[in-house]
Amino acid sequence: MTTRTTYPFTALVGQEATKDALILAAVNPRVQGVLLIGPKGTGKTTAVRGLGDLLPLVTHSLCAWGCDPAWALTAPDRLCDDCRRKLAVGEPISYRARQTVVELPLNATLDDVVGGANVRLSLEQQRIHFEPGILAHAHGNILYIDEINLVAPAVLDAILDAAASGYCWVRRGRLAASYPARFVLIGSMNPEEGGLRPQIVDRIGLRVHVGAIPDPAARIALARRVHAFGDDPDGFSAEYAGLTDRAAAGIADARTALPGVGLSPAAEEAGIALITRLGIESHRTEIVLFEAARAYAAIEERPEATVADVLTVAPPVVRGRRSAAAGEFRAAAAAEEDEITQAIAALTP
Repeated sequence: MTTRTTYPFTALVGQEATKDALILAAVNPRVQGVLLIGPKGTGKTTAVRGLGDLLPLVTHSLCAWGCDPAWALTAPDRLCDDCRRKLAVGEPISYRARQTVVELPLNATLDDVVGGANVRLSLEQQRIHFEPGILAHAHGNILYIDEINLVAPAVLDAILDAAASGYCWVRRGRLAASYPARFVLIGSMNPEEGGLRPQIVDRIGLRVHVGAIPDPAARIALARRVHAFGDDPDGFSAEYAGLTDRAAAGIADARTALPGVGLSPAAEEAGIALITRLGIESHRTEIVLFEAARAYAAIEERPEATVADVLTVAPPVVRGRRSAAAGEFRAAAAAEEDEITQAIAALTP
């Protein structure tokens, strides 16, 4: 089996907002993913694939039910019977491996994504044998959906449900199964090919508008680097190996430091003031904003996120969250409440 050499993340020219958002998501999964929006040929997929070389080693669970390996020390009673049995006989319940970028094929069906019955094994064993889908491979990793706006609605709904709950639930007739599916969702789309439902956009934490690099010299540098990579992918990547290793180490260190990073009260107040000023309804906004600020502070090796951190990470968080329909709904709801109040008052003795 041959492996594909990806274009180095550290060799990307420009696109700072894209790179910053992807790094924040890699450091803190609680920023709830990234959506890259821009025309074709602007490096969206190249950036996401390159991120794979920067992802750290993490502990992956071997449990089919999603037991957290840390529970063995902190909460053994929460472990399933199978994990307790393995620990009792000295068998591992986890393994260490680098996170990967799992790509969803554009033509993936619902069965491909969530899984289904393995017909051959079901016939051989005379019972329904469930085989998990792509979401099982995405567990503990990054799931990348290119052209996310073209994915079938049922498939996208299943992915978002799993992203929200951390589990994939499958029910088809007599078949009922579940498995853990905690992953960081990254999507990219060309707005010329259609949009996404507002509720889907809201559930993705960071939104970045990706455009062409305006500087002519930078565009020439980009073309030269792509040409050099095409001539010798391995040699070109080796030239950036040092930068890649340092970037990967920085992400790993930030992830380690993240649990100890706090958020100052002034930063919280500034975040809420900004959201209120922009008239944003969704409470996901402040949740993502504060998590992104904590990730940024961890990257900067500081123990507390400040007002400046909140304002620095705010653009991709608040972008695209305002809804014109929300104002119309509030006006209609207020008018209805007035009608109800008046009707009750007219009938009250």
